[in-house]
Amino acid sequence: MTIFSILTMIGGLAFFLFGMNIMSSNLEKVAGGKLEVVLQRLTSNLWKSLALGAAITIAIQSSSALTVMLVGLVNSGIMELGNTVGAIMGADIGTTLTAWILSLSGIQSDNIFMSLLKPANFSPIVALIGVGLIMEAKQQKKKDIGAILCGFAVLMFGMTLMSQAVEPLAESEQFTSMLTAFDNPVLGLLIGTVFTGIIQSSAASIGILQALSLTGTITYGAAIPLIMGLNIGTCMTALLSSIGVSTDAKRVAGIHIAIKVLGAIIAFIPFVLIRQFVDLPILSQTINPVAIAAIHSVYNIAMVLVLLPFNQLIVKLIKKIIRGKKGEEAEEKFRGLVIDERLYNSPNIVISQCKESTIEMAHLAYESFSTSLSAFEEYSEEKLDTINRCEKRLDILEDSLNSILIRLSARELTDEVNNEVNEILYCIREFERIGDYGVNMVNNAKSMVERKVVFSNKAYEEIAVLNSAVRQILQMTVDAFEHDDVALAAKVEPLEQVIDNLTETIKNRHIDRLRYGDCRGDTGIVLDDYVTFCSRVSDHCSNTAVTIIQTGNANRDAHKYLNRLKKGNDAEYQKSYADFEETFQLPEYTWKKKKKKAAAAAPKEPSPTKA
Repeated sequence: MTIFSILTMIGGLAFFLFGMNIMSSNLEKVAGGKLEVVLQRLTSNLWKSLALGAAITIAIQSSSALTVMLVGLVNSGIMELGNTVGAIMGADIGTTLTAWILSLSGIQSDNIFMSLLKPANFSPIVALIGVGLIMEAKQQKKKDIGAILCGFAVLMFGMTLMSQAVEPLAESEQFTSMLTAFDNPVLGLLIGTVFTGIIQSSAASIGILQALSLTGTITYGAAIPLIMGLNIGTCMTALLSSIGVSTDAKRVAGIHIAIKVLGAIIAFIPFVLIRQFVDLPILSQTINPVAIAAIHSVYNIAMVLVLLPFNQLIVKLIKKIIRGKKGEEAEEKFRGLVIDERLYNSPNIVISQCKESTIEMAHLAYESFSTSLSAFEEYSEEKLDTINRCEKRLDILEDSLNSILIRLSARELTDEVNNEVNEILYCIREFERIGDYGVNMVNNAKSMVERKVVFSNKAYEEIAVLNSAVRQILQMTVDAFEHDDVALAAKVEPLEQVIDNLTETIKNRHIDRLRYGDCRGDTGIVLDDYVTFCSRVSDHCSNTAVTIIQTGNANRDAHKYLNRLKKGNDAEYQKSYADFEETFQLPEYTWKKKKKKAAAAAPKEPSPTKA
């Protein structure tokens, strides 16, 4: 074998790896980030997870890529650790298809139809179609499909180069003597593991082994340990991807390694014993590419069938081996949304997670302000703690969501995804401000208790009506955002107008009570703040609702929509407004001016001031 043959071999390997990379990356592009979404939703069932892992690996032609996806999903807290086992095992089955495709290179036939199955014969046609799509197609998806076809052609060209480079080895005495080292199963296992770990592709290792088998010098006895070893070596990609991630994400790589190592131990020990004590003629026979593909498939399927019943035991084992830092789990409960770097290439799943966290913000905002309203009815330190907890969580989520969405918006996004990014960015600000008003409100309630100030009975009756309206508009806004309910969002604006009218009336009535001596002026600021905060919260609900409506109908202009409503040109708006106005009516009162008393004895204890 000359230096040129070695260079051809290395060049063939380079083409093979490059073609595999092009094909896998463009297959993921064509999927449009849906693979991660599907993984997230369908891996709770073990059998579904197993089938899904196999299907996705067949689709993207890379078990390592799937494992890296799983590391990213677990690192972001999107997927539970226990749900990854089935997908990893499924990937081990799905990856065997590549070996079967590569085994076609060994076809030797004069039949034209059989010859067309040989990659060297059909890959130029595949390349021609791929180049045509890349150059002529208008849609990006078709260009990506063209890149997939070209990647496949490059991969098969690399396989052909490797096969041609090793042809002279059949007559090389040095190569034949070197192969005697492979008679040692342990050495074969180690070589397969190390080599695959270096090139990080079990498919490439299988391809090289199949190319070498065409020389007629590789035996079954030498090939089987190599196949076991390359299955262990493929874990290197997942191992590298687990650097700098959460403990559970590291455990995903650990599970992948455990499955491969346990499978190798279970198969390797019987193989060595049989080889040592039983004379099997087949182990001395030369192997061909099809037999390599068959052994690879049988080995992986058998490994999955044996280990599948013990999937949760494997998870427990890895948890004991890879222990988390003390307090890490508690810290994770209070951290904001974290999106793994790998997932930014899948905008749909990033948006999905951001939407879930924003829904959490919406519920926190409701809890915060609703609790602050009840604090005026009956104040307690527990309510203050609840509101402060909500506010802390709202601030954490707002910061993390802003960072993630701004980073995502810098990428090339579809119009639909871009609209969703803008909607969430706008709404998180509104929900956070509602939480701020909850804090302001409960601080005022605390101040009233400390100053021994209470509202008059009439004021409390009016506030009760306002509270009901505010709670309803908050609940409507949360539900409309959570379920993308445009029809419900359209009912927020008329209720906001009713709340504005209520707050204005309550302020005017407070002035009347001051005039007729029903309350004292030193508590007027508290009541004024109260109704102002309620009005501002309803404004934020209105802003959120308009954003939901605008996102649901991209052609609708927010300012024109609001102007049309306020001019009374919308029958549905007028009907909803009338219904809410009837539902939330303030009680009617008449005031009589109180006569001033000549003198009054000072009470022993100051009575609470009324507003």
